Amino acid sequence: MRILAQLAKGELHAFDKLYWHYQRAVYKNIFQLVHDKGIAEDILQEVFLTLWEKRETINTDVSLGGWLFVSSYNRSLNFLKKRLRENAAADLIRIAFQRDDTDANMIKEMRLKELEEAIENLPTQKRKVFYLCKLKGYTYEEAARTLNISKHTVKEYLSDAVHSIKDQMIRSGGMGFLSFLLSLSDF
Repeated sequence: MRILAQLAKGELHAFDKLYWHYQRAVYKNIFQLVHDKGIAEDILQEVFLTLWEKRETINTDVSLGGWLFVSSYNRSLNFLKKRLRENAAADLIRIAFQRDDTDANMIKEMRLKELEEAIENLPTQKRKVFYLCKLKGYTYEEAARTLNISKHTVKEYLSDAVHSIKDQMIRSGGMGFLSFLLSLSDF
């Protein structure tokens, strides 16, 4: 009990002696709970810092070892609870983003289907021009040669096709693709 009285008076040698007497056993106790050396060392330091800060109020009739083990146990549990809360929050965020990705993919697929339908609804020759120029990357000249029509006709058909697709996408609510469709247009 004499050493606790010295600690209560703020004598550093008493604190030093208690630290070296208990630190290894307290560390093992903490490590068994948290399974992380760095965290265990941090909690150990917090426990002994609290001992120093509360040195004047510690009951000298109570076992200091018991106080240190209870304190380290409580701090370890608090750390584990905090980690569980953080992991649960991270899981919820990840699930929310996955669901958003799934929803976005579903919307994208619906819009693509609407776009395919809009292209399919074009008159045959305009659909061919659109396919060659916008999807295959043909120039007006290449498309004209392939379809055996004039370059001017290719340009007119393509303009009509793009306007028809835009109109159909707007009517069906496919506004998200409007910027995509605008990029299709050279006009």
